[in-house]
Amino acid sequence: MALNTMARNTSLVHRASDDEGVSEEEQSLDDNFSFSDTDTRVSLNPLDVLCAVLLCSDSLLQQEILSKMSMCQFSLPLLLPALDTPKCTLLLWAMRDIVRKWRPHSLAESRGFREQSLVLTSMPTISFVRLGSCSFSKSKLLNEVLSPSQQYHDFFIHRDMESGNVPREIADGLVEISWYFPGGRENSDLFPEPLAVTNLRGDIEFHWLQFSFLTEVSSAVFIVTDSISEREYALFSSLKESRAKYYFILNCKNEKHKETLRFLNKLAPELKLSKSQLLVKDSTMNNARFVKKVQSTIGTIVNSSPKTVNLEAMAVMARKRGIQVDEDCQACQRARKYAAEITAEIRDGAKYKREMLRLQGDPWKNLAKVEKEMCRMKRQGDTATEDYKSELKQKWLEIRRQQNQCDLTSGLAKFINGIKQLNPVEKHYFLKWIKLSLDNTAKGNLSKMREEYKKKCETPGVDRKQLEELDKLISDSSLGVEHFMRELGQFYEAESSMVKEGKMEKSRRQFIHLPDIAADLMLEGFPMELIDGDASNIPMNWVTDVLTHLNIKLGGRSRMVVITALGVQSTGKSTLLNTMFGLQFAVSSGQCTRGAFMTLIKVTEAVQELLGCDFILVIDTEGLKAPELTALEDSYQHDNELATLVIGLSDITIINMAMENATEMKDVLQIVVHAFLRMEEIGQKPNCQFVHQNVSDVSAHDQNMRDRKHLLEQLNEMTKAAARMENQSREMAFSDIMEYNPEKHNWYIPGLWHGVPPMAPVNTGYSESVCELKKYLFEFIKVRSLSRSAKDIPQFIEWVRSLWEAVKHENFIFSFRNSLVAEAYNLLSMKYSEWEWDFRKEMYLWISEKETFIQNQPPEKLEGDLLHSLEIEAQRKLQQGEQKLLSNLQQYFKSEAANLNLIEKYREDFNRSANSLKRELKSYSISKCEDAIRLRRVQHKIDTMQSGYKQTIEGKVDRLLAECRNREDKLDKEKLRKEFETMWQETLSELKLSTLQKRQVVQDVDLQLRKDLDHRGSAIRQMLEHAKSLWCYEMETFTMKKKYVDIKWTRVVVEYFSQECYCKTEDLAISLIKKCKKYVEEKVKSKTDYDETYCGELLHMVNERLKEEDIEKLHTTPCFEIDLKLHILGDAACAFQKMHEDFIKENDPQLRLEKLKPQYFKTFNALYLEKDESQTMARDFCDQSLKPALVEYVYKVLGVQIVDDILSSEQSITYRNRSFLQFELLKKLLEEKNFEKYVEYINTYEDFVQTWIRRQLLEHYNKRADLGVIEKKILSPVIDKVREALKCTSITENHTVSDFLDSVCKGLQKDLVISRDNLVGMRFINTASAKQFSDFIPTFLPTLEQQILAELKSIEIELKLSNLSVKPEAEIFKQVCGCGKHCPFCKVPCEAGAPSHQEHFASVHRPQGLGQYMHLHNKKLVSDICSSAVVSNCTFQNSDTKWIAHPFKAYRDYYPDWSIQPDPSIETSNYWKFVFQKFSQEFAKQYKARPSDLPGDWGTITEDQALESIKQIFNRK
Repeated sequence: MALNTMARNTSLVHRASDDEGVSEEEQSLDDNFSFSDTDTRVSLNPLDVLCAVLLCSDSLLQQEILSKMSMCQFSLPLLLPALDTPKCTLLLWAMRDIVRKWRPHSLAESRGFREQSLVLTSMPTISFVRLGSCSFSKSKLLNEVLSPSQQYHDFFIHRDMESGNVPREIADGLVEISWYFPGGRENSDLFPEPLAVTNLRGDIEFHWLQFSFLTEVSSAVFIVTDSISEREYALFSSLKESRAKYYFILNCKNEKHKETLRFLNKLAPELKLSKSQLLVKDSTMNNARFVKKVQSTIGTIVNSSPKTVNLEAMAVMARKRGIQVDEDCQACQRARKYAAEITAEIRDGAKYKREMLRLQGDPWKNLAKVEKEMCRMKRQGDTATEDYKSELKQKWLEIRRQQNQCDLTSGLAKFINGIKQLNPVEKHYFLKWIKLSLDNTAKGNLSKMREEYKKKCETPGVDRKQLEELDKLISDSSLGVEHFMRELGQFYEAESSMVKEGKMEKSRRQFIHLPDIAADLMLEGFPMELIDGDASNIPMNWVTDVLTHLNIKLGGRSRMVVITALGVQSTGKSTLLNTMFGLQFAVSSGQCTRGAFMTLIKVTEAVQELLGCDFILVIDTEGLKAPELTALEDSYQHDNELATLVIGLSDITIINMAMENATEMKDVLQIVVHAFLRMEEIGQKPNCQFVHQNVSDVSAHDQNMRDRKHLLEQLNEMTKAAARMENQSREMAFSDIMEYNPEKHNWYIPGLWHGVPPMAPVNTGYSESVCELKKYLFEFIKVRSLSRSAKDIPQFIEWVRSLWEAVKHENFIFSFRNSLVAEAYNLLSMKYSEWEWDFRKEMYLWISEKETFIQNQPPEKLEGDLLHSLEIEAQRKLQQGEQKLLSNLQQYFKSEAANLNLIEKYREDFNRSANSLKRELKSYSISKCEDAIRLRRVQHKIDTMQSGYKQTIEGKVDRLLAECRNREDKLDKEKLRKEFETMWQETLSELKLSTLQKRQVVQDVDLQLRKDLDHRGSAIRQMLEHAKSLWCYEMETFTMKKKYVDIKWTRVVVEYFSQECYCKTEDLAISLIKKCKKYVEEKVKSKTDYDETYCGELLHMVNERLKEEDIEKLHTTPCFEIDLKLHILGDAACAFQKMHEDFIKENDPQLRLEKLKPQYFKTFNALYLEKDESQTMARDFCDQSLKPALVEYVYKVLGVQIVDDILSSEQSITYRNRSFLQFELLKKLLEEKNFEKYVEYINTYEDFVQTWIRRQLLEHYNKRADLGVIEKKILSPVIDKVREALKCTSITENHTVSDFLDSVCKGLQKDLVISRDNLVGMRFINTASAKQFSDFIPTFLPTLEQQILAELKSIEIELKLSNLSVKPEAEIFKQVCGCGKHCPFCKVPCEAGAPSHQEHFASVHRPQGLGQYMHLHNKKLVSDICSSAVVSNCTFQNSDTKWIAHPFKAYRDYYPDWSIQPDPSIETSNYWKFVFQKFSQEFAKQYKARPSDLPGDWGTITEDQALESIKQIFNRK
């Protein structure tokens, strides 16, 4: 269906392969030449092909074919011969869609024109027929007659054309019709008025029905013949009653010349022939002169006021003669009847829209303004933001209510009835009839209005207001099927809004079926309005539900590639798309496309595999820089909105530029670049093709090389300008926002017409160039499908919604929020969270292993480069972990996960996060290794002291044993105990037990504090001198004092400022105290000795926080820093002192020896009785050495395993994503409705979340899961390792039990720290057999395992969690806590998924009063919500702005790292509105403020609506 003037070439060429059937060996030089022609041609007469195609087509396709033929200036079939019957068919319906424009000479001076449907245009009809054979071509003669002298065109197929000489098989009897339309140029026009020319194929003798029909409809009939004999004379004699005027064209070369003249003379009186009605072509007259003669004759006929007739009148005459008319079929007539009921009452399009299509007029336009104002808040004035938004919401609701109260007009009811009741074919006819009828009415009215407008313009002193009204009337006069569909959309929208707002019950809905009807129309190829160009708005509910129904009808198989055309008005965008895809976007009827329309093109199954899509969605847009819009102040904004939306939806954007519009091209490029920049920012990168129309030179591509370079320079400049307008700080070029290749992405397309309209045919070069572009686009789609999947309808809907919401705001980039982006970002965040935990887990297990390794090292190994070697190993391990994480990230972006292109800009955030995680884990790993080495050194020191004491005791036991054995009488157990007790007391008194040196930790901490503040000057030193002892701060709570804040620098807002600063400073102090307290608690729980580095670390934490920029703005005094450090270090010093004393007490030599006393006695008793102690010692080893080591191992690994278990459980999604956690927390808070918890959540978010996670863990393992399963999973493998170590240890006769245990412990040193302190007397027990000892141990292991598991089960889960080295709640908190930053206004926490992100954001903001913001003048809590405030005209002032009012819209001047996006709808913040409304008084009391003045409609929000709002915002439906 492409526009191709070569389409009538019907030669079928088969080129035989040069080497077909010949093997390589058989070929020789002699075979190079041959007399046989391997080109074989099978030809059909083009007319036969045309007839066959039309006979095989239905009426709708026939109409499309004839429309294209008309554009190519081909003659059209008027009477189509039928096969095997004498009847023929008049193709009236097939020509209904053809509209022609012309300028008769009567309008040449005024430069007016006529535009009318071809079938309704009355004009003279000149018919050409043939009698007998003819030596020259009648059709070629006609072509020469109708063609301008310098522009010959083959209107009719003739014998000298390719395949024109092939005998006709089915086309005889075909009557073709062509037209001549003047262009208003007297010098070049052939005729002053339009005329129709018909051409009967075949001899009239055999096609008398067609001939007689032509005599009736024609003003003149030209009969072409070589001779007339008796037979022909008889035929013509029968025409004497005919009113037609007959002309004879004779060729004198025939021998029967005289006979022909004789019969003509006889016919002259009968047919009233004059001499002028005989045109003779003899040898003296050349072809050009003869053509002129025929033209002159026709001109005379046209000027003599001949009979005029239109095609509709011809159809009436045809029916009388028994000729069928194509539109008389039942389907067409039934549809016409339905359509006529609607169109019969339409005389004035503008008036009909006003009176009968009321919803889309002022109500819809006003609604669009209200919706945009809700986003832009330009007319807010002094009204509070939320009050103003509520006011706008009420206006919006009122308009919808008024719309919903309107009843369906009769025309609209009939329209719905038509598209519901008619079958698909009838529906096509029905909509076409409406279109044709409305177009015809519009053309008549437009012609009159244009004439009136012209007269008024020419009248001096005419009132400008009248001209403007008339101009508006012309713009509003267009009326088409799209207006009826738009009205249906508005009825549906109004009803949906009422249901959604709870103003109407679902059961009362009347229009719920409408989207289904519209979806059917889309499936059948009808364009669907996406953007209403009149109101510049999208009926979002309507579009969404229509597309949703469409997706259901397609069974979800709706992958689409979206192609859009943009450009200046009237540059041929619609024609380009129609030519490329065979569509029917409106290109005539005097009106240009308004808004944007989308058409769905089904892709065949074979092509689906190739292109990776099921459909191509083509979007046609209204022209940018439309003259009728330029007067409007926001026309540039309108164009920008349109371009941004359609480019955002597109996969391929065609920028259509006509060379004659070069002056406007720059403005269009500016708009387009702006849109592309916005798309780049949100991760959407459509392909762009620049189409330069009306460039026909073959050298265009090369000649325009400089132009392309200049275009690129322009695009670069415009990109920089657009970046500045969008507040982008980085330097940008056009290539940064899209892939652009000047050589591949520029297309030069010749003008559409070959010559001067109205008689110009379509330029063949136009079709060929468009075809080349189409091929490239399909190749591009094919390649693109390999790396990016096509969007389906649900994704397309989300793009429409999110783009339009962002477009309605002035600052697009910071207003854009899209659930597809959010979903893709959340999926990546969850994946990253998995990889991060895997990395952490790997390092935690490595640390645990190294701690065990260090604990098993002898003293000499602790010195030297042990730490250094561990650092190198840690670095290698960390490097591998980081590379694995980065590799996972890279693979993820190469995977087929959905919408990865949309989150490409976040990739760097995650890369940085991986590096940041490595640094964090490095610091943690080295710190843990240092602590382990430090602890081991202290233990060695204690063990060395203890070892000497034990040796002495063991010597004493040896001697006592010898003494007792030498006695004659046998001692019983009681006497043995008495002897042992005496020896024990004597030995302890002899030993000079030395204890660990006790340090004065408080003094040490005090000294470090003074060193830290030493360089700060004498005033600070003086404050320290007067400070109380650190002991005094243990029981004291930190309280804020006026002296902590320096408020001398301002007096304007002293009271409020001091209150805000006090609050912030107090929050700072509390958070720092908590952080430091947590650090101290961790060190105390480690059960190690105090180290001075602990105090240094605390001071470092405080100093680093006080240096941060936000703290410097608080203007705290040195007094605050000193008091804060005193409180933190005072509390820490007391804790560290107690920790140090506890350590000394725990490691007191006498106390440790007393613990060993029962063991020594037990060994002494056994040796005295000479028992075999192998079994006893094996049991003791299991109970006193192995068991503690195994329990310690379980505790080391249990924390990691619990995190693994939770993250793989059904509730894992909550802990893998910040947004999901937010949803769960807010949902739970809403269910509980506990004010104190809301306060805790808002003001101490991190603590609240940690507590909540801990509570969830406790609940999970108390009610739903058994921790014993995990414990067994940890314990069983390590006990298997013990068994393996026992098996692998070889035993010789010389081996003692002690030797054996040394070997076993060495084999287990990576996993277990087995202490043998409690196994006393190993050295002096000789009776025990190492072999028997080793055999006994495995027998105790099952019991030992059960015993450990039982004991673990008996421990409270809360106590167990607190004893773990890796705290599960802390690790899970790390997964979801985020960066810890809060919105500067409402204090909502940041939800960014990448830990090291550059921009903070939150899904939903809340009233600022919840973040303790209050009005300066009346202390009332602020009700404004950040996401509304950032688009309002309001200002904010705080310590950051130095109390100078600053526009909220420019909040990034002070908070550049925060992205506060406007709410996508007014319902988004319903959750926090509900909470603030419910607890308004309580929040005021809590924050020592007055209750906020809340908008009235906040009180109407229900709990269900509050929950629904967070479900929507967090995408958890």
